[in-house]
Amino acid sequence: MNKRRRTRAATPAAPPGSDPIVLSVLGTAHALEARLEAALGRVGLSLAKVGVLQHLAAARAPLALRELAERQSCVRSNITQLVDRLEKDGLVRRRSDPVDRRSVRAALTRAGERAYGRGIQVLAEEQRAIVRALSAGHAKQLTSTLQLLAR
Repeated sequence: MNKRRRTRAATPAAPPGSDPIVLSVLGTAHALEARLEAALGRVGLSLAKVGVLQHLAAARAPLALRELAERQSCVRSNITQLVDRLEKDGLVRRRSDPVDRRSVRAALTRAGERAYGRGIQVLAEEQRAIVRALSAGHAKQLTSTLQLLAR
């Protein structure tokens, strides 16, 4: 019987001149983002969806898609696609803009409010789980180190 051996996907070689510390920070950030996305995925959300829901919840009123794109720091076509998915899930509803008929606004539904609440709860729980891996001293040291790197 011929068994296939499982191998890990080859890690691409680092570009010449790359610093292992910077690559490690980037790799860690990617792994943490993937972990948060996986946690949110279990409740049918993503970081992008929670971001849109957050802006709508904070605004407490329908927002123009153009304004949502600015607040999310992304292009309008991305917001249109996100709002399409959120609307399909029943979390957001499109409304005509009463001032500008060419514009469309996104409004949070009751289901969207509940989903946003679940999403931020899941994010908080997963972030606590991530940080629990660190001692208080390591957490403080890491925070200081990251602040230095961000300068």
